[in-house]
Amino acid sequence: MLYELFTPLKEYYSPFNLFEYITFRAATAAIVALILSFLIGPRIIHILHTHQIGEEIRSSGPKSHLKKKGTPTMGGVIILSAVLLPTLLFAKLQSTFVQIILFSVIWMGFIGFIDDYLKVVKKYENGLIARYKMAGQILLGIIISLWITSTSSFEPFATMTTIPFLKNAEIDLGILYPLMVVLVITGTSNAVNLTDGLDGLAAGLLAICFTVFAAISYISGRTDFSDYLNIIYLPGAGELTIFASAMAGACIGYLWFNSAPADVFMGDTGSLSTGAALGTLSILLKKELLLLIIGGVFVWETISVMIQVSWFKWTKLKIGEGKKFFLMAPIHHHYELKGWPETKVVIRFWIIGLVLALFSLTTFKIR
Repeated sequence: MLYELFTPLKEYYSPFNLFEYITFRAATAAIVALILSFLIGPRIIHILHTHQIGEEIRSSGPKSHLKKKGTPTMGGVIILSAVLLPTLLFAKLQSTFVQIILFSVIWMGFIGFIDDYLKVVKKYENGLIARYKMAGQILLGIIISLWITSTSSFEPFATMTTIPFLKNAEIDLGILYPLMVVLVITGTSNAVNLTDGLDGLAAGLLAICFTVFAAISYISGRTDFSDYLNIIYLPGAGELTIFASAMAGACIGYLWFNSAPADVFMGDTGSLSTGAALGTLSILLKKELLLLIIGGVFVWETISVMIQVSWFKWTKLKIGEGKKFFLMAPIHHHYELKGWPETKVVIRFWIIGLVLALFSLTTFKIR
């Protein structure tokens, strides 16, 4: 919006030329998102408190979490509000990349909002029925895959994905591409949702992941950098740098209120939308496999749940009694029950996430 408004004026006032630079717009978007989070956070938390929109704590969870009952949830509204405005202001809205990522975030944010509303306002124990939530995720994946494959600017690489560590290694998935898109979006949105179980855990990891994707977006959208690093050059992908930077800023701003002891939880409104954003970024940038490294903590959290459920079912089938593989899943609760303080679990998981993020960037040269 501001790009279209101010760029033509650069002939009359040279500082407007700054809006030509993605780095300037990305940094400004991140700062604006951060400040917006600080400004609207207290107001949104107050509204949630006033309307008694508080978290219900599962009795089967760690006993230490019972004191968190009633903490305002649906705090993902803070993140969404803080990221949408700077993206609309500083990104090129005619960019298909920007249109797709905004559509993805708003779509899953709406589904998450309905789920939260049914749980905390209407007091439906399980919120939105699981199959309806899954249907929304699958439909989003189908829409995005069709959007990409039917857009001419994506044509040379529409159904491709790249393999980390291998030079010039791209796979054309062909007719399997829509399935991959559905799996990535469904998987990432659910993975972030599972990880959002400790104060600050998901928000900190998300900030790290979006910062990495901001760098990848910028590199992928430049011929010189992409050629030097032997990665697919994606014309126009640089505009995603603005969105990813804004999302990183919004997550850090939200973390101010979500750090232990949390004043607010993001709820499904935040976890599903930010997870979908991660997945969609990886799809648009052809880094679906690299996402497994960048978001490695989210992957491990999900795998821990799958192991727990599978082990319980297998032991019940074999010996007639279900056994737990971990003390509790997702894996962050396992370490809580082993005696780690919540803040120690969170900080150590952040460190692991940061190491994985840095390692993911080295894959551009380790090949």
